[in-house]
Amino acid sequence: MSTTSNLAVNPSPTDEARDVRLAVGGDARAFERIYRSTVPKVHSLARRLAGEALAEDLTQEVYLRAWSRLHTFRGEARFGTWLHRLAVNLILSRRETLRKHEAREVIGEGFLERMAGRVGLGGLSMDFEKAMATLPGRARDVFVLHDVEGYTHDEIAEMMGISAGTSKSQLHRARMLLRRVLDR
Repeated sequence: MSTTSNLAVNPSPTDEARDVRLAVGGDARAFERIYRSTVPKVHSLARRLAGEALAEDLTQEVYLRAWSRLHTFRGEARFGTWLHRLAVNLILSRRETLRKHEAREVIGEGFLERMAGRVGLGGLSMDFEKAMATLPGRARDVFVLHDVEGYTHDEIAEMMGISAGTSKSQLHRARMLLRRVLDR
């Protein structure tokens, strides 16, 4: 299943609930329908939190994890909410693992691409996605989770293992950095 080539299909809530029940029972076709209807949002989240280079793999990993953990879905919230929380948790934890690995590397493949550089030249426009990619990791995470995905600071604090105050300060930092980058 390719995450970028499939178009979203918006099933009705009853169709989604039926597909979830079938998928929990092991129906792979029902899970594929769920995948097709939800993959654009999950891929977008992965791209915003981890960057374009990792988005495809992380998206696939989210769905592998979802398939293996479908039995834990209790139906207390909508399936999309459950999947989104699973995706956020997986992407943040995987990114942290990758950061630790990269910190151990001195120079390796992709070294120049990881180095911070001047984002744009005066007079040239920059799209918002590229501007977000310039943010430091934690500030970007908080910005995406709060301003893009709509989580509260308390929810972000719980997901990221930080305080709500730290979440607020990281959001402020992200907004100020974005303003500077976008004003160039």
